[in-house]
Amino acid sequence: MRNMKALLTRNGAMLLGTTMICTSGTALAQQAVNTGGDSDIVVTASKRAENLQDVPLAITAIGNERLGELQVKEFQDVVKFLPSVTIQTLAPGFSQIYFRGVASGENANHSASLPTVGTYLDEMPITTIQGALDIHAYDLARVEALAGPQGTLYGASSMAGTIKLVTNQPDTSGTYGSLGLELNSVTRGGIGGVAEGFVNAPLGERAALRLVGWYRHDAGYIDNIAGSRTYPSSGITQDNAAFVEKDYNDVDTYGARLALGIDLDDDWTVRPTLMGQVQKANGSFAQERSTAVTRKLQTVQYNPERSDDKWIQAALTIEGKIGSWDLTATGGHLRRKTTTESDYSDYAYFYDALYGYGAYFYDNNGDLVNPNQYIQGVDRYKRSFAELRIASPADARIRFIGGLFWQRQSHNIEQNYIIDDIADSITVTGTDSNIWLTKQLRIDRDYAAFGEISFDITDKLTLTGGGRVYKFDNSLVGFFGYSAGFSSRTGEAACFAGPVVSGSPCTNLDKSTSDTDFIHKLNLTYKITDDVMVYGTWSRGFRPGGINRRGNLPPYGPDTLDNYEFGWKTSFGPVRFNGAIYQEDWNNIQLSFLGANGLTEIRNAGIARIRGIEADLSYRQGGFTLSLGGSYNDATIRRDFCRIANADFDCSIDVDFDDSGAIDQPNEMNDTLAPRGSRLPVTAKFKGNAVARYEWPMGDMNAHVQFAVNHVGKRRSDLRPFENGIVGNFKAYTTADLSIGVKGEGWSAEAFATNLFNSNGVINSAVQCGESICGDPDGISNTGGVFYDNVIRPRLIGIKVAKDF
Repeated sequence: MRNMKALLTRNGAMLLGTTMICTSGTALAQQAVNTGGDSDIVVTASKRAENLQDVPLAITAIGNERLGELQVKEFQDVVKFLPSVTIQTLAPGFSQIYFRGVASGENANHSASLPTVGTYLDEMPITTIQGALDIHAYDLARVEALAGPQGTLYGASSMAGTIKLVTNQPDTSGTYGSLGLELNSVTRGGIGGVAEGFVNAPLGERAALRLVGWYRHDAGYIDNIAGSRTYPSSGITQDNAAFVEKDYNDVDTYGARLALGIDLDDDWTVRPTLMGQVQKANGSFAQERSTAVTRKLQTVQYNPERSDDKWIQAALTIEGKIGSWDLTATGGHLRRKTTTESDYSDYAYFYDALYGYGAYFYDNNGDLVNPNQYIQGVDRYKRSFAELRIASPADARIRFIGGLFWQRQSHNIEQNYIIDDIADSITVTGTDSNIWLTKQLRIDRDYAAFGEISFDITDKLTLTGGGRVYKFDNSLVGFFGYSAGFSSRTGEAACFAGPVVSGSPCTNLDKSTSDTDFIHKLNLTYKITDDVMVYGTWSRGFRPGGINRRGNLPPYGPDTLDNYEFGWKTSFGPVRFNGAIYQEDWNNIQLSFLGANGLTEIRNAGIARIRGIEADLSYRQGGFTLSLGGSYNDATIRRDFCRIANADFDCSIDVDFDDSGAIDQPNEMNDTLAPRGSRLPVTAKFKGNAVARYEWPMGDMNAHVQFAVNHVGKRRSDLRPFENGIVGNFKAYTTADLSIGVKGEGWSAEAFATNLFNSNGVINSAVQCGESICGDPDGISNTGGVFYDNVIRPRLIGIKVAKDF
């Protein structure tokens, strides 16, 4: 535990078994290895370097070697082995992450709520409204999953938890590197592969650099099959012959990281890092539920579908000592650009079938045009942050860590909804053929001061209290809507004098919201023995409020999560058993849903309660290792969710009142969106995994075989009963992975299979239809809608080899 004997090296680092903790600026000493299992991992969850078993926090950490053994290449892969974490994805780069069932079914619209989970790359937050960066997982020291509110140390958007991706740092001990190659094949799909490598080189006695690079080709497995449709109003028939393709959802990902480490002296270290990645994804990643397809993993799309996701991040961390206190100054800048093309013809068809909308789309001669609609999007993100913190000596009876935090993130939003060859009079001004344009600039600003203080009441009992004073200041300005020739009330017709976002015809949206508040954390830890610890925590997390772009809706306020948790961490020889029991109360939930004209609305709609337990058990003896992990979450709403919230939770009240008692939204009809007791969507009541591995000597080599099983239980697709009844529940599914391989002196080879029994597990579903008339889940009727299920990757079989040098 914290008082365990340590051997101080001449560089000031502590060796814990085979693991190193850097106590000052000596980040360039020989870096940590993880030969004793994940229980030996040193983590920085509390912004100090500590052994995993010493941190009074529900945390799962997976080390470098373990990530490779589990065939982890991206976020979806690692989430399988994080029992408290759920991922919901539409395509690469478009994923949302949830902890402990804290999910209301957000649609992740560009102008909607921030995520409930914060994601960090080393010291830098990298979460955007679109979701976390989809980073190729290579040369990572570890992945840390911190369950429960982390707001005091990690701030906004860590309301439900935090995931940290910690990279390997430059090392002055010598020149070395590795090269890995992989070839794989997906069932009913194509051929993929990976090439990745790194080199570490010292630059004298006090400096080193580390260069990492990767390329990955993920084979496609969705077939875009032939189809046609006739639009009722015009009689125009459309087919997709130009886009028919087998395995059309392939992905290419490539990137690099360059890290430099400089020891200025024995106390001060400077670490600049530059990292970037390009990800090009083709096609759609959902199978279709309709009579147009003949089997799973098929779809019928009538327009190009693709996304290009490019980002680059520059970061700088300075660590040193002022007397006996540690000081860390860190900052960074992230730029991200996503370019997308999406098929929107389902909406065009069903609105035409229902309402005859096709009759409104004509050319300059007055002739009807094909109402086929598609979207071309360009989203540009910028994020800058800075943090300054100090920490008292870790071996003192009273310990303090605290600091200041600032960040500014902007999102330049451009979404072009296009119908080719429409008349100039109904085209949004300044565009070629847009029937609708969204061009907005969103800016989220955060400021905070935070601190935690720990006091050893006795050698075994420690009390920790923490808090964070924060302020957010968020704004949204720009344009959304039709041309004045197409709509006399919205779009250009609703514009007013104000700042004009470049690329928009005028401004019809200019709103801002801000707030200042305080959140807390209180923890009591008792060490029964050096190997048995129990703790209790009361903490709060928050998520900033934001803007509703619909003109008559007020901004939505922040929501909070109160966490009451009892946990334990134990080690008994070869057995480790950690767990936590908790209750989380989610207040003023930011509930997002599609309102009139398909515009996202966000309301602070109610209260939910999550009661759960999570645990992991591991056993290591000789060459055999067994790891078990699981979580159970009973997550329900405690009051009726009303479309317009009010203090009485009475969904028959048709107006909303502000804090002064004045009518805030007059003449708006209220409704019950979900009754009390409804389960929160997206996350399962039970999720679990098991990994068994056996290693044995084979001549001059070491051989291994590993088998892993993952289970995800049944989930609701939507909080609201009506919408959930349309799309349906997500069925439970189980996957199995198998690998066998050998390792020699400086090389390794392995054969593996993921999703061995070819499960077709659904992780997300959507429907495209004519607004509320989505009543046919089989897609049989002309007005029923088309249903899409995002599924896990089919069985993947591959071989990989690696050579160290």
